[in-house]
Amino acid sequence: MSPKYVQIYQELRSKIQNQTIPAGSYLPSEGELCKTYDASRDTVRKALNQLSQNGFIQKEKGKGSLVLKTDMISFPVSGLISYKELQNESMHSTSETIVEQFEHKTPDAKTRDALNMKSGEICEIKRVRKIDGERIIYDHDFVNTSVIPGLTREHAANSLYEYIEQDLGLKISFARKEITVVPATQEDRQLLDMGDYDLLVLVKSYNFLDDATLFCYTESRHRPDKFRFIDFSRREVQNSGKDDLAT
Repeated sequence: MSPKYVQIYQELRSKIQNQTIPAGSYLPSEGELCKTYDASRDTVRKALNQLSQNGFIQKEKGKGSLVLKTDMISFPVSGLISYKELQNESMHSTSETIVEQFEHKTPDAKTRDALNMKSGEICEIKRVRKIDGERIIYDHDFVNTSVIPGLTREHAANSLYEYIEQDLGLKISFARKEITVVPATQEDRQLLDMGDYDLLVLVKSYNFLDDATLFCYTESRHRPDKFRFIDFSRREVQNSGKDDLAT
């Protein structure tokens, strides 16, 4: 059974998604939620933090938790999550992954540099994510096959992360990400339903195992009207240096 805070998160998320709790309204107070779910304040806060990190609410000091619109898909910037996990976690849409290219090959110099490779082969994968009938994400993956052996087209259609962690028993630990807005290329227009949009949000991700081995480089291109990129940040109080002057 899932932890209590996960159960509370899932129930509140469901109510927000089906608009039982409408966008623009506020969730009940922490105290009221504690009584409703017979849970401690710490448990309720964990559930609310999960809602906040996944873009369902925004905490406003002195007011409470404001429910946000969910017609855009929330991508956690600071989290490391696969598309399949994101789909299960926060999407309430129909989704399909289309593998446009799957090829084992010798990488060019640019790709070797991106993956810090001196030799060996890669698996180059192009996948389009179709959500509610529209092609709105194009993922271009370059996987070091000496680190991640045995990849198949079926793994690409399902989940690379699931194969790596469950089948190979490796632990994916962290990623370095770069987010920019770029003009759509001819290939983007061929693979995605761009409509009148000329720009895409490009997320470059360098993905590492827990031993700091770089195993994959991905360029993920998103149609800008369908996504919001969210982060959870904590302010670190800076030392003013006054303590050093004290006598």
